Amino acid sequence: MKTAINAYKLLSSPMAAKNMVVGPYEIAGLGTIGPAYLFVNDRSINTLAKAAGKKIGVFKYDEAQPKLVQHVGGQAVSVDVTNAGAKFNNHEIDIVPAPIVAFKPFELHKGLGEKGAIIRFPLTQISANFIIRKDQFPAGFGQKSRTWVASQLNRTFSIIAKYESDIPSKYWMDIPKNEQLNYMKMMREARIQLTKAGIYDPKMMNFLKKVRCKENPSNFECALNDE
Repeated sequence: MKTAINAYKLLSSPMAAKNMVVGPYEIAGLGTIGPAYLFVNDRSINTLAKAAGKKIGVFKYDEAQPKLVQHVGGQAVSVDVTNAGAKFNNHEIDIVPAPIVAFKPFELHKGLGEKGAIIRFPLTQISANFIIRKDQFPAGFGQKSRTWVASQLNRTFSIIAKYESDIPSKYWMDIPKNEQLNYMKMMREARIQLTKAGIYDPKMMNFLKKVRCKENPSNFECALNDE
């Protein structure tokens, strides 16, 4: 959580203002709805190897997700916010990544049933960015808005933490440290591939790595320079 807050705040600072404008559009706020977790319909799916052959929901807008699914040998099933919950609850997919705020409105407990679980390992932060047409607002509005949104991040994460604490403990599942490392290596490989393919911005990937390594210098990726 601390790493995410620092990243959002740095990106919301005046020093990053020039990177917030693209053509007529400006990012007027960098928010989040929290980390994405894997919801699985069977808690025996507790390693990447056991995800092989499983049907995994991938959101159309995220080009990284199909690559991650391919990496573990899963079967990618296209979903969006309107049907991801229903497909999981109706057993059309075995695994779906989702933020905790989706648990109640999407009734994901139905898909979890008696055997399912939420893997207590955040895959990524789901951003909720506010985009405006710059010429429709007073000069300087974008920066003032980003500063205000950034000032609400601690409150935002407190709300998300409350949602997480409300989840019945029976649904949470922890995975071993070595398996967490496998997840991080897999996601790193996907980031490298997507950056080389021109989908991810190299400057942003470099920035985010610096933030992660400042918070956790012992992380394995901090000694690597092949990104």
